[in-house]
Amino acid sequence: MLKEKESIKKTIREGKTCLGIELGSTRIKGVLIDEEFNPIASGDHTWENKLVDGIWTYSVEEIGEGLRACYKSLADNVRNEYGEELSNIGCIGISAMMHGYMPFDGEGNILVPFRTWRNTITGRAADELTELFGFNIPQRWSIAHLYQAILNKEPHVKDIKYLTTLEGYVHWMLTGRKVLGIGDCAGMFPIDAETKNYNAVMVEKFNKLIAGKGIKLKLEDIMPKVLLAGEEAGCLTEEGARFLDPSGKLKAGIRLCPPEGDAGTGMVATDSVGARTCNVSAGTSCFAMVVLEKDLKKLHREIDMVTTPDGLPVAMVHCNNCTSDLNAWINLFEENLKLFGLNVDKNTIYEKLYTLALEGDKDCSGLISFPYFSGEHVTHLDEGRPMFVRKPDADFNLANFMRCHLISSLGVLKLGMEILKKEENVSVDSVMGHGGLFKTKGVGQSILAAITESPVTCMETAGEGGAWGAALLAAFAMDGSGLTLPEFLDKKVFADAKGSTLKPEEADIKGVETFMDQYRKWIVAEKAAVDADRR
Repeated sequence: MLKEKESIKKTIREGKTCLGIELGSTRIKGVLIDEEFNPIASGDHTWENKLVDGIWTYSVEEIGEGLRACYKSLADNVRNEYGEELSNIGCIGISAMMHGYMPFDGEGNILVPFRTWRNTITGRAADELTELFGFNIPQRWSIAHLYQAILNKEPHVKDIKYLTTLEGYVHWMLTGRKVLGIGDCAGMFPIDAETKNYNAVMVEKFNKLIAGKGIKLKLEDIMPKVLLAGEEAGCLTEEGARFLDPSGKLKAGIRLCPPEGDAGTGMVATDSVGARTCNVSAGTSCFAMVVLEKDLKKLHREIDMVTTPDGLPVAMVHCNNCTSDLNAWINLFEENLKLFGLNVDKNTIYEKLYTLALEGDKDCSGLISFPYFSGEHVTHLDEGRPMFVRKPDADFNLANFMRCHLISSLGVLKLGMEILKKEENVSVDSVMGHGGLFKTKGVGQSILAAITESPVTCMETAGEGGAWGAALLAAFAMDGSGLTLPEFLDKKVFADAKGSTLKPEEADIKGVETFMDQYRKWIVAEKAAVDADRR
């Protein structure tokens, strides 16, 4: 063990590490890896979006402060664990929650507060652009936000000189480069699979559309440059080094890989970038990424078409809501324990209650939950109200209650996956699960297996999530050894990976089907709650 620690210290001193930082919805996490891609240090910072004037947002001040707090936490971990100062790193990768809207003027000032993926305020724009392009444009995509701002005649539009996403903004602050990985570019504007760039025909259609409304912007002038995984994306400037590490210890000149969205880093972290692979990330939001062998037969408003970090087409089932409501209930149970003078570790509460769900009735016996903090485009809701409902004769016990909320957290995902399976005959060879829902061994994994009707694998590294995926993209950029991204992951990173696979039980599948039959019927109650609250 001492020899191993000395080896890690040498790796740190010589700058042969790679760092991945991901700005997630509730946590900013950093992971430092060694030359064998093993996590050797980590740091994090907890934050939360705010609803300001009807917009889900984080301020640019919070972004900078959170990023620096995360990095300091990681540097402190390195110092405390290895006695080394983190000053040189081989390559850095930045990732963040995808999509959204961050427009800047010519001086680099943000023109309106960051509009995150969680906002469902661009319905008209998304509908009109989908019709114009013959291509599904989700509400959270950057182009939908831009066009909605134009439709709303927002005065800031005339001053836009640059439009990017959250990780694109952070990368810009660190390197001065206005670039973005193709996976998240595909969440800003449709990508041409052949050119690996923004779809030129659609760009021209958009430019003509807004010119007819008196807008002089040219989309190609304000969007980030599209980069594939492994391509040159700039280096840490002196200003960038101080932006990340005000202590002055971190050196400028460190290489950065193309910044990617959390969907892209999730694919990388689960070795799911090849055709017929699928990964499901389940945390505050939830999404399934299915790498396709060929294009879908028709347009589906419920399915987003994006790409892998190296440009392969991906069908994405995106759900705005997943574990937020579950977390709220866990907090309530913790509060109850404290009322009786019991201070129980939060992780223990999660583990006990999640595990108890395995003892519940397979169909939850008449309990239904809609964990909608925000709207869901798959179920055609532009707002949400978290709701728990039960039949008068339901078997209302704690096991069923927890199982109900776990299945409901993946309910929208189930509906989206059914479209791919039943209407498009899409097949997958493997499903990889990662994210907070899978931290309690075997629980979220078994629920997802029943939802997808497929074996689900969770690797030992699944808990590291997208930050580890960002570090792997950094490692690929630093030394991909001439391999493609799938080859790099298969042959160098995951060749000896350990994990556990659960096959779905027939009883679990039937239980989920019964539950979802009720879910489909009762969605009208969720819609009624939203409508009533609007009056």
